[in-house]
Amino acid sequence: MTDTSDEPPISLLIVDDHPVVRDGLRGMFASAPGFCVLGEAANGVEALERAAALDPDVILMDLRMPGGGGVDAIRELSRRGSRAKVLVLTTYDTDSDTLPAIEAGATGYLLKDAPREELFTAVRAAAEGRTVLSPAVASRLVSAVRAPALGSLSAREREVLALVAKGTSNREIARELFISEATVKTHLTHLYAKLGVKDRAAAVAAAYERGILG
Repeated sequence: MTDTSDEPPISLLIVDDHPVVRDGLRGMFASAPGFCVLGEAANGVEALERAAALDPDVILMDLRMPGGGGVDAIRELSRRGSRAKVLVLTTYDTDSDTLPAIEAGATGYLLKDAPREELFTAVRAAAEGRTVLSPAVASRLVSAVRAPALGSLSAREREVLALVAKGTSNREIARELFISEATVKTHLTHLYAKLGVKDRAAAVAAAYERGILG
């Protein structure tokens, strides 16, 4: 596991309607270095209130919750310009769940059966703004995303997209390809337009669907 002892802990808000699940996640992160659970919420409405009060780095968000679903909460967090990154953690990987959550602004999407270390790694990646998609979810998105073929990607755009799919940050992409971060952002803007998407997660999903990424 990555040593995070010299870095500030990643602050978390856990959102799930099942107390047992919240307790389990809180205990898991409390036992691992580099994380700090600030609070919990039982539904999307509570999540918005707690997020505003606690200002967490990452929100672990369930989707289907009585009293306020996760997708609506994610959409509202995006509308408010919340700095928190939302990592969906749910048992559902159907088309009707995955795509709306990502379109609403979720940084990543994992299933609750993800191994402990995979969850820790995903939270760290989400905190850095990197896209996190479990293999099962990526597979579902392949069938769900049907972006129009608006243009072919250049060789450089394909290189950038391949690195994005690996969860590489803009800074790391710039270093890897010997270009500036501004240039990376320009390439991302162009490939988003060509794929007909709005963010990194949707771009990766569209690329898998078209066979650009294997």
